[in-house]
Amino acid sequence: MSREAKGAAYYRRAPRRKVCPFCANKVKEIDYIALAKEVEKNSEKSYDRSGERRPRYIAENGKIIPRRTTGVCVKHQRLLSQAIKRARVMALMPFKGE
Repeated sequence: MSREAKGAAYYRRAPRRKVCPFCANKVKEIDYIALAKEVEKNSEKSYDRSGERRPRYIAENGKIIPRRTTGVCVKHQRLLSQAIKRARVMALMPFKGE
């Protein structure tokens, strides 16, 4: 088959690189209390006013979503997971989903 015959299957664009929302907002520390409130608010409504989906860092079953899915950088993913674990220990967030 030639290139023309294959059509769209031949040409594949590279996916757009995700930008870390914490780096974009220049966040130095992730507060576990504020994070717990944000996650609780996002669980009630997962879409903001403009209709865009807000990034969630915890799945419905309570697991921490990996950085390849959320687009968070390595540094902030470590801080994020540490903040989630602290919030769980302080009983601000559940260990297990509903």
